[in-house]
Amino acid sequence: MRRLADAMGVQAGALYRYFATKQDLLTAMAERMVGSVVDAVDAVDAAGPTGDGDWSARVARLARALRTALLAHRDGARVFAGTHSTGPNTLGFAESLVGVLREAGFGDGEAARALYAVANFTVGHTLEEQAALRPGDGGLTDAGALYEATVAGTYPHLAATLPVLTTTDFTAHFEFGLRLLLDGLRAVRR
Repeated sequence: MRRLADAMGVQAGALYRYFATKQDLLTAMAERMVGSVVDAVDAVDAAGPTGDGDWSARVARLARALRTALLAHRDGARVFAGTHSTGPNTLGFAESLVGVLREAGFGDGEAARALYAVANFTVGHTLEEQAALRPGDGGLTDAGALYEATVAGTYPHLAATLPVLTTTDFTAHFEFGLRLLLDGLRAVRR
């Protein structure tokens, strides 16, 4: 709060004139971050119902747009994860994703739970991605610590997969998880 107040050239207490609590400020920040997802929402909504095969591409576009929006801000996923925004940007994203699923034949409950699954996967993945890419304190990186712990212990399965576990190709990790999630949604679709 002090840093924000300094950046605005006011005392920290003056911020409470606009936001009753720190949580209110974080919620407003989260809503603002998700504002850039509007283009993806508009594109998905403009595509409209396209039948059986395209719903997963539309859901994937929304998930990717959310990830991109959060990555555009330092600790974006961390800020977003701690809020429950009901602003037009967040609700527009949710409305679009649930609409795609309902139009594809998912029941209301399945569509609502799928919204949580897609949003939670995307935010969780991005939270881990941003944490891993944050400049360290000069010590071992997460990858370095994992490597040392793995080769020093008796973890042959982890040692065999270290090249993938320690890569910073987070897009590949995200796309793999998103594909698993969409495949799972296909399996439960009525």
